[in-house]
This record gives sequence, structure tokens and C-alpha cells, in this order.
Amino acid sequence: MARIDLNHIRHSYVANPKSEADYALKEVHTSFADGGAYALLGPSGCGKTTLLNIISGLLRASHGQLLFDGVDVNKLSTQERNIAQVFQFPVIYDTMTVYDNLAFPLRNRGIAEADVDRKVREILDMIDLASWAKKKARGLTADQKQKISLGRGLVRSDVNAILFDEPLTVIDPHMKWVLRSQLKQLHRRFGHTMVYVTHDQTEALTFAEKVVVMYEGGVVQIGTPDELFERPSHTFVGYFIGSPGMNVMPVAIDGRSARVGSQTIDLPGKLKSPGEGTMELGIRPEFVRLGKAGMPVSIRKVEDIGRQKIVRANLEGREIAAIVGEDAYIPADPHVSFDPKGINIYAGSWRVEMGA
Repeated sequence: MARIDLNHIRHSYVANPKSEADYALKEVHTSFADGGAYALLGPSGCGKTTLLNIISGLLRASHGQLLFDGVDVNKLSTQERNIAQVFQFPVIYDTMTVYDNLAFPLRNRGIAEADVDRKVREILDMIDLASWAKKKARGLTADQKQKISLGRGLVRSDVNAILFDEPLTVIDPHMKWVLRSQLKQLHRRFGHTMVYVTHDQTEALTFAEKVVVMYEGGVVQIGTPDELFERPSHTFVGYFIGSPGMNVMPVAIDGRSARVGSQTIDLPGKLKSPGEGTMELGIRPEFVRLGKAGMPVSIRKVEDIGRQKIVRANLEGREIAAIVGEDAYIPADPHVSFDPKGINIYAGSWRVEMGA
């Protein structure tokens, strides 16, 4: 396992980049701790796979330095970096048995056959393919083949890091949940440094200790699932994390108050600094209280999602969502209020700290 340091990494697929717009990866300056489990989360085109391929050596960054345990690996191949990588679609040997596919990377490194057998059988049980061990991989379904790819990434214990590029795309929904849980157990047991790329917030939040949220080629926040939910550093994090995402609305700030149209909202504190750019208030639907007191709203629709309901309403001409219990009373003359602990203020899309 290794600590991975990304020192001002930037990358462009253009031969001679002339502006910031020419960079697929704007600038990443962070570290992944030895033995940590990280997820790179963001929409398609945000730079997460580019970053993963720079770590693995499939791409060489246009600018910056990549270190493994303090050693510059910019010029080293993937093999020299001692990386295991699992791709979005299966990469296996069709002519080999399932067992031999998993054994191949170990035998290739001269591991004793008894140790090969022990490790392969452990992984076969984990990916639920023990009964298929002697079958040729050619006859397996796409999700079974991807489980072999996943197993090959996990079978080695001597790697500096294991990288996953949306590995569960072709896996059926139930097996996704099983494999995510097993990956987490494996990480706790062996302490591999793992970096997992996904656009699925559920995958990221259930697998990773720290989630790296990427947007338009940059990192906008690195944090635990709780931190991303409760204190989104950027409005994009608020939109992207949660279902539905955070309510964001322009406001005018006056001391400990925020004004939305004709309505005034008490803030939990005073801004420590004024910030720059458009001022916005963000609050997650879970912290919006629906009742007979507060700011008047008009309800557009109510979505019943089982144990909860999502109430879609208009507040001063702006759409707002509130989450209420399945049996919650929805008044004929509805009003909303905001739980102070759920209020965030943003300037130019970035969160501004509030004092007591």
C-alpha cells in the first residue's frame, strides 16, 4: 500500500493548451492516505477517470508531480507503479477458467501454489463464483465476467493501490450492493489503498471513507459522507449529493438575517467574511419544516416515495422541496420554516462560514 500525493496535477488532451478551457483536469492538489478508501464522484466529463488514469500511469499529467510514498512516479509505467486497476467493462482471458483468471497475476509473480490456491478460493467465495471455478470464462454472462475482473484486482496483496473505474456498471442491482459491502469488508481487513471512480452517489457514500467530489475538471470538496451532506463546500455538492438535492436560492444578507423576496430568514450566526459573488442560501429538504407557521408557499405537487413524501412548492416564485413523513399532515394554507442547523450561506457558489 502507498500514500499518494497529487501535487498541482493538471492535464490537457490538447497538444498546446492556451487557456483554462483546454484543460480536462484543472488542478488537483491533495493526498490519499496509505490504506485509505476514497471515491472520486462527479458527473460524466468532470475529470475523474482522467485523474484515475494519471494515478495508474495510463496517462502522464501535462503538469504537476505524482508521488507514491514520497517517490516521484511520473515516468514509471503502470507495472512499475505496482497498481491493480479494474475497468468499467470486463478485461479477462476468455480461454482460461475462472480459477486460472484469478490465479494468473499471482503465478506471474512466482507466488507459491499453495498460497495461490488459498487466495483464489477466498476471492471466489467473495464474488460468488466458487461453483464456476473450473468453467471457461468465455461462457459467462457480462456481470459474471466483470466479477472476475473485480476479483483479479483484489487477489494481489502486494499492490501500492487498487483503482476502480466504475466497476459495477454491468453488475445487477442486488449484486452491486453485495459487492460494495464486500469491498468495504476487504478494505477493513487488508487495508489496501483504494480509489473508486463513480457517478453514483450511493456507491461513493457507502464505499468510501472520504469522497472526492469533482466538477468541471476540479475538486470542489473532499469529505466524509456526513460532511458532504451537512456542510457542502460548494453549491454543486449540495445539488449532486442527496435526493432531492439541496434547495439553493439567491438572498440578500443583513447581519444575522437573509431576505428572500419579501420574506426574512433568521440565520444561525453572522458571516465571518462577506465573500465575493452572488449570495445564496442553501438548505436541504430534510431541514425544511412544513406547517401552519413561517413563510407562505404554494404547493405544486406531492411525491409519495414510501416512508416519506417530497413536497414541491413555490416560495416567493422559487421552487423549493421539503421532505416530510409518509403520514405528515399537509395544511391547506401551507407555510415553511428552516431549521437553523441546516442553513448554509454561499458567496460565488462557495460556502461562507458563520460565527456564533
